[in-house]
Amino acid sequence: MSVMEQSHRGKRFIAMAARTEADLRELAAIPDDYAVLFLQGGATQHFAQIPMNLAGEGDGADYIVNGHWGAKAASEAAPYVRVNVAADSKADDYRRLPPRAEWKLDPRAAYVHYTPNETIHGVQHHDIPDVGEVPLVADMSSDILSAPLDVRRYGLIYAGAQKNIGPSGLVLMIVRRDLLARATRPMAKIFRYAEQAANDSMLNTPNTWGWYLAGLTFQWLKAQGGLAAMAERNRVKAERLYAAIDGSGGYYRNAIDLAARSRMNVPFTLHDNALDAPFLAESEAAGLIALKGHKALGGMRASLYNAVPLEAVDALVAFMRDFAARHG
Repeated sequence: MSVMEQSHRGKRFIAMAARTEADLRELAAIPDDYAVLFLQGGATQHFAQIPMNLAGEGDGADYIVNGHWGAKAASEAAPYVRVNVAADSKADDYRRLPPRAEWKLDPRAAYVHYTPNETIHGVQHHDIPDVGEVPLVADMSSDILSAPLDVRRYGLIYAGAQKNIGPSGLVLMIVRRDLLARATRPMAKIFRYAEQAANDSMLNTPNTWGWYLAGLTFQWLKAQGGLAAMAERNRVKAERLYAAIDGSGGYYRNAIDLAARSRMNVPFTLHDNALDAPFLAESEAAGLIALKGHKALGGMRASLYNAVPLEAVDALVAFMRDFAARHG
């Protein structure tokens, strides 16, 4: 019988759910004073739901914007909290991170929100910002479990599952328990994180299939050596691809500030836009798929999530060199 056919309140599913949470807590060293929630709605729904749960009427929240998803998070939060964009690198086309000295943080803010890795622009924070006593909220949809995680530095971490956890439709949340007790505003129970925590994420029927596959992924990550091993693997993959781009003599280019380059998403352009179509057609014929860049930027983008093996990066690098040699 498939997990999808079993009752989510049956002993088998409940045992699986408990094991999945235990494996995640071990992987990410999650302290007991943090709740782990398995939710739905995609990270986008929680752009709005987070301020509903963490901010009261009239409260403000700081947003650090270094790409498309950070900007969308701020926009979706606006009906529920007074949004202060404390830093924004849009003027630099999101090719760098906003310098820390320029952040205009409010010590009275309900929380500070940031996106550690931006998938479209390929920028990533490689350290955790210090925001003082204000709870730090992170949308880790695209880099969660790609490296060791210092959970205690955060008030709330959330992530859509579809990059490094499992299939779409599941949202993982790690939230400090004292934040669940915040009295914010009237809302239906289904939207209140404290209710989800009190009901072990089963206030309504959860995404049973996604939860099950997340558990298998956590077991796989443990078998690979844990998050430190994944971080080293991801570092090598990214460095190998960036070396191929930087060593191409300008045939391929990545415009992101060196200190902000993402290890998960590597955008690059060819020296002549007319080569984009043949590059995509030939790369797909060679078994390299999903390399077309986001429509907002064009060019190419290679995503190097945990499941991508080093051999795939080597195949891409070899293709890029061959393409450059054949197309001059």
